[in-house]
Amino acid sequence: MSTQPIIRRKLADEVRDRLLALIRGGELRPGDRLPSERDLMERFGVGRPAVREALQSLGSAGLIEINHGERARIAVPDTRGMFERIGDTMLHLLQTSPKTLEDLKTARIWFEVGMVRAAAQNASLADVETLELAVERQRAVLEDTAEFVRADMAFHAAIAAISGNMVCVVLSEAMLDWLFQFRRDLLRLPGSELITLVEHQRLVAAIRAHDVAEAEQAMMMHLTRANERYRIIEEAMATRALTTADGTS
Repeated sequence: MSTQPIIRRKLADEVRDRLLALIRGGELRPGDRLPSERDLMERFGVGRPAVREALQSLGSAGLIEINHGERARIAVPDTRGMFERIGDTMLHLLQTSPKTLEDLKTARIWFEVGMVRAAAQNASLADVETLELAVERQRAVLEDTAEFVRADMAFHAAIAAISGNMVCVVLSEAMLDWLFQFRRDLLRLPGSELITLVEHQRLVAAIRAHDVAEAEQAMMMHLTRANERYRIIEEAMATRALTTADGTS
């Protein structure tokens, strides 16, 4: 006989689960309006607070859209929106767990190497031209750090796009954006832009030649150098913070 205590669930949780069942069962489809709060109260035999809390929970999860004065609507699935919603959670993890940053940098290497392997295998002439334009866009904004980072993200997203997988495209953008939002100083090392351009050109050349081994090696070296740059800047920032705290600066 189980000795686990019986946990009393909130009414709002029950309402949320029943609404989820309606959504996942297809009774409510993307774009459909939900029943009114009063209809939901009658249907589930609960009060308005439980219904509103359940709706707020589903809204926070991005499953429904809530607009003042209107009935809630089932959200239309959106990959980019999903990653944007978890962005704040990721930034919180990065700020509170040093290991998360290391895990993210390692995960990005695994991901990007896989993406460039697929690109080298499958890239068309049009794909290569898109990558070349992305590199030229970076060259044109060398003096503007924010624009250069956006162009950098676009370059890596263009590599991911060759896979034909939208999740991969958005994930590529998200991982670099999380790093940028967490530590903007990590991407502002004078002179590193020119090195990045050379490395990106090497990647494009390998993809154009369909040289999988060279593409993988070029991406590994590109991101390993970037991670080493992050480490150096992080150590310098930590030393500066300690010096300031000791009052010796």
